[in-house]
Amino acid sequence: MDTSTPKEVVIYSTPTCHFCALSKDYFTKHNIPFTNYDVSSNFEKRQEMIDLTGQMGVPVIRIGDDIVIGFDKPKLAELLGIKE
Repeated sequence: MDTSTPKEVVIYSTPTCHFCALSKDYFTKHNIPFTNYDVSSNFEKRQEMIDLTGQMGVPVIRIGDDIVIGFDKPKLAELLGIKE
């Protein structure tokens, strides 16, 4: 990954979702800036998430043009260029 042009990271989450918290902690641990949308209270972003994935499960993580559903640590590491 070209670190001079980082991919935009967006997470669609809810406050009570354990895997959402794990995902956000993972980004924070690796100094990955991200935008969080709480789809339990933001109807517009909830609809955007449904349009992207066709489902209501969270977390949904968008990294550039890639979509990751759930906390898939190996996939996140691959897409973000993180070596663990």
